[in-house]
This record gives sequence, C-alpha cells and structure tokens, in this order.
Amino acid sequence: MTDVTDIKAADDRELLITRLIDAPRELVYRCWTDGELLKTWFTPSPSTMPEARRDVRAGGAVRVVMRSPEGADHPSLGVFLEVVPNERLVFTDAFTGTGAPSDTRFMVVTVTFEDVGTKTRYTARVRQWSIEDREVHETMGFHEGWGQCAAQIETAPRQV
Repeated sequence: MTDVTDIKAADDRELLITRLIDAPRELVYRCWTDGELLKTWFTPSPSTMPEARRDVRAGGAVRVVMRSPEGADHPSLGVFLEVVPNERLVFTDAFTGTGAPSDTRFMVVTVTFEDVGTKTRYTARVRQWSIEDREVHETMGFHEGWGQCAAQIETAPRQV
C-alpha cells in the first residue's frame, strides 16, 4: 500500500484518507460492504469490531460496534445515502437505520474505489458538520486510526 498525495481535502470541514491498495477494486469494495470482512479491518488494533451489519442500498441501515481493549462497546448507527457498486459508497450517522434523526450526528462519509492497473485507489472523504467537529475527529486520531484501517484493508480480501 502506498500513500496517494495528489488528492486534497475539499475544505476545512473535511478529513481525507487516500491510499493505493494492492488489491482489485471489487475486493476493496467488498471489504466495505460485507459485514464479516468489515469486522476484520475497520477498527484500529487493538480494538475489535464484534458486530457489523450493512444493508447496502440507498436508505439501508448501517450498524457497527467497536470494542475497546478495555471491553467498552461503542455502537455507531447510520444509513447509506448512495451506493454505486464497486465505485462509490456514501453514508452518514445523521440518521439511524430506521431513518430517525440521530442524537449524535457527526459525519458524512464518501468512499470511492478507482482502478489503477491491478490496484485500487481508495479514497475516504469524511465531511464533518462543522469545523469544530472536524477538529474533534482529528484530535481523536482520525489520520492515525483511519490510516491504520486502510493498511489493514489490504490483507482483508485475502482472508475470504
């Protein structure tokens, strides 16, 4: 996996991770859409993800539970806004899987997958509701955490 530096954040409310992953686009996309695969890579070690449910369609529910090394569970609910198979996923935590407004809205995530030869340019754009929210997410360790997850995604397709 290599860093890709020619893509920039759109503005001061966006956090961005982009990598060139040594795996075909269809497999990287599947890592995002298959709950069992998502559990293998989408949490920075040593945390784990005991639950990952995804109804992969516009309006479909998203539910993940991240577990800290101390055993504390952190559930996250959301909904898919857009699904273009093998190309683009857009989801938000502004709504729960039932469509009800969330009490803890935080972000809208756009993940894109582009062929680069036999590899995939993977880009995750995380738009926050405010500059303050972006600062909080960045301070929480966005770049380190999502960067580690991006590195872990490269091994996930080989686990199926």
